[in-house]
Amino acid sequence: MKFTDKLSFGLTKKIPTILQTEATECGLACITMIAHYHGYESDLLTLRRRFSISQKGSNLAQLISISNQLNMVTRPLKLDLTELDQLKTPCILHWDFNHFVVLESVSGNKVVILDPAFGKRHMTMQEVSKHFTGVALELWPNTNFEKKEEKNHIQLSGLFGRIKGLWKSLGQVLVLALVLEVFSLVSPFFMQWVIDHVIVSADRDLLTILAIGFGMLMLLQQFISLLRSWIMMYMSTHLSVQWQANVFNHLINVPVSYFERRSLGDVVSRFGSIGNIQQTLTTTFLEAILDGLMTVFTLILMFIYSPKLALVAIITMVIYGIIRWIWYSPLRRATEAQIIHAAKQSSHFMETVRGAKTIKLFQRQEVRRSTWLSLLVNQINADLTTQKLGLGFRLANGTLFGFENIIIVWMGASLVLDGNFTVGALMAFIAYKNQFDGRVAGLIDKYVQLKMLQIDVERLSDIVLTEPEKLFGEVDHAAAENTEFAISVKNLKFKYSENDPYVLKGVNFQIPVNQSVAIVGPTGCGKTTLLHVLLGVFPQNEGEIEVMGKNIEKLGLNAIRDQVATVLQDDVLFAGSIADNINFFDDKPDQEWVEKCADIAAVHQDIMMMPMGYQTLVGDIGNMLSGGQKQRILLARALYKKPKILFMDEATSHLDVQKEHEVNEKIKQLNITRILIAHRPETIASADRIIALQDGVVAQDVLVKDVKTS
Repeated sequence: MKFTDKLSFGLTKKIPTILQTEATECGLACITMIAHYHGYESDLLTLRRRFSISQKGSNLAQLISISNQLNMVTRPLKLDLTELDQLKTPCILHWDFNHFVVLESVSGNKVVILDPAFGKRHMTMQEVSKHFTGVALELWPNTNFEKKEEKNHIQLSGLFGRIKGLWKSLGQVLVLALVLEVFSLVSPFFMQWVIDHVIVSADRDLLTILAIGFGMLMLLQQFISLLRSWIMMYMSTHLSVQWQANVFNHLINVPVSYFERRSLGDVVSRFGSIGNIQQTLTTTFLEAILDGLMTVFTLILMFIYSPKLALVAIITMVIYGIIRWIWYSPLRRATEAQIIHAAKQSSHFMETVRGAKTIKLFQRQEVRRSTWLSLLVNQINADLTTQKLGLGFRLANGTLFGFENIIIVWMGASLVLDGNFTVGALMAFIAYKNQFDGRVAGLIDKYVQLKMLQIDVERLSDIVLTEPEKLFGEVDHAAAENTEFAISVKNLKFKYSENDPYVLKGVNFQIPVNQSVAIVGPTGCGKTTLLHVLLGVFPQNEGEIEVMGKNIEKLGLNAIRDQVATVLQDDVLFAGSIADNINFFDDKPDQEWVEKCADIAAVHQDIMMMPMGYQTLVGDIGNMLSGGQKQRILLARALYKKPKILFMDEATSHLDVQKEHEVNEKIKQLNITRILIAHRPETIASADRIIALQDGVVAQDVLVKDVKTS
């Protein structure tokens, strides 16, 4: 690539607006947009897999590193707002001290910003000054930059999986719809024959025959229409259930990190895209096929009647197509903005409901209300933008077809007056013209809908193209015979992303079967991270982990989780009864074992004092359980699984010392391996062994009895 290629003379190159899907990947989205502008056409999913972004976000140095790996030269700058017009665009701006955006252009006081969080924004210099921090990053290709396409192409079959009976149902609907379209082509002949033959000759018998014949056709048409609607309803319902089941099944099998990087409202919004896609594919797609076929037939009939009048209709539809295309880009941007703002408003609303008690205790109702109202206004404004675009389009549409009708009637009446056309033929032509206009307009509209569908497909693809966890392994998941160690860790290293420092820097230990181990250390030393790596929530970067004598990379997560149970800090109760939560909605619950587990967890007496006992309804929010009761129910849930290894992260922190001692003594009698993360001396003293982490490595590994003796 020549050095002069950095100069930007063209006016036709466009920068795509790429929206971030993870909360911390705004910088990567900006790089993706600029790389696409220069010819490297990729997407966020591809670059995310190549350059992992920390959950803590990225800084300017990391953006420079990624850009250099994409063979782009970078130039970081510190500048004043008045110097924005001197930047080589597109470039990246630091925004609000916690965000990155792309500067597309500067023209006088007008600035165009591509915001990965909100889309394209037209702003004034005064508005930009409220956000711009004075730091920018220019990027352009170097001599090794390669123009190519490297994307994850999305296929609908990949989005939804296999759907039983889809093509059979579509075929049935298509055949019935074709029959209905034939009836619609025949119906204008009734008016023509009545006017040109019955009225002119006053033939009442012919009128009766025509009325009876077309009446029977009408009844048959209504019956077939009912049958088609019934099949469509049946097909849509089944497709909806199968598609949502397939996507939901995939969603609950993606890694935990997927949910940690996205807001709840955004995930719900993406999942809801299924409805729009289903409606378009099951209804709009079929209608588009029919519109295409019927356009040809009606156009042939129109040319048979009058080529001149048919040409007027064709010119009108060409103009309609141009108008529709002009409206497409702003409508897409407005729709994207509306979806984004709706997701943000929904997330804030759910967060507020979930944290209602905390909000009240800190007296922040007014702050939450004003923030939510601001998000709601943004959503409504985005919706108003789409409505205003719709009003403008309908005005242009009505004007265009109004003039078409006037011209057609004027030219058609002239042909009748000249004796070249009958009144009945003119009426039939106008009927076919109306069908033609409707078909072509429908075909163009459906093409635009399919283009707009890309928004929903892209949003849903964030779910379905995320690689699921490796649930099944290569080896037998049964524990090795005479296994001495429940867990064996060798030179374990882990970091959250490529640009993050190692949290675990070479951890080594072995835990014998049935031993109780307390993992201790200062806050932030990696205790919880170690637990998540041992559980397979996060894959290790280096080292080996064996569970019950088998390597977890070959074993598969299902086999690991069959043998372990957990009580973690962020565990939740689900909507249902206490018994449901302890047996975790088991198909064949063992009530006796439920109560036994509750007794071991020292919560049985508390439950029995409740009016509904084990049938007391609880949930993630909206229950009256104390923190200690919730912890003990979660512990009972873990014990119900009859695990070989029990992981507990501050699992008894809400209990008093006496209650915690009682629980620990009962668990000891179960002869299961326990791994505890704790800070309380009483919890640590209940273990057989202490492993102390310091700066990502094992700083101390001792038996509790030796500590007590010394």
